[in-house]
Amino acid sequence: TVTSLDESALPEGEVTVAVTFSSLNYKDGLAVSDKGKIARSFPMIPGVDWAGVVESSDAPNFKPGDKVILTGWGVGETYWGGMAEKARAKAEWLVKIPPGMDDRWAMSMGTAGLTAMMCVHALEANGLRREREVIVTGAAGGVGSIAVALLAKLGYKVVASTGRRELDPYLKSLGATAIIDRAELA
Repeated sequence: TVTSLDESALPEGEVTVAVTFSSLNYKDGLAVSDKGKIARSFPMIPGVDWAGVVESSDAPNFKPGDKVILTGWGVGETYWGGMAEKARAKAEWLVKIPPGMDDRWAMSMGTAGLTAMMCVHALEANGLRREREVIVTGAAGGVGSIAVALLAKLGYKVVASTGRRELDPYLKSLGATAIIDRAELA
């Protein structure tokens, strides 16, 4: 259900934030359905990530007016998420929005973008060279589509694997040089 709660109902945490944006993640879809059993307790506010402006803080590293991002930490699963007007979190969970980035852009990438970028960093840290082909499985999903775009922009030859072949033109527009049906990989 959708309901209004008093601010006093917010969970414990040192920083209270006026939420400006939250992305819609696959986990959020599972949390509000009976399929995934993502939410561990009720009531639960979905939203595995959010961005916003600090309203109040008991933490020395955050002050009112700071723009912040939160992703991870079980938010939207075990701790109230970002699909609300206000959120409260532990200071250690927050990151200030870097100069030159705004909250809307940050959440347009959201957790999926962060996950994709972490994967790209891991591949490069483990020696992946740009002249090699890279297969991205689940390429039409949130993490996969951002990974395709990132890898292509960095100069990799990207092979997109998907079971949704009607999305081939979309994957090509992101930079995939080839597409393979996921059944072929099985």
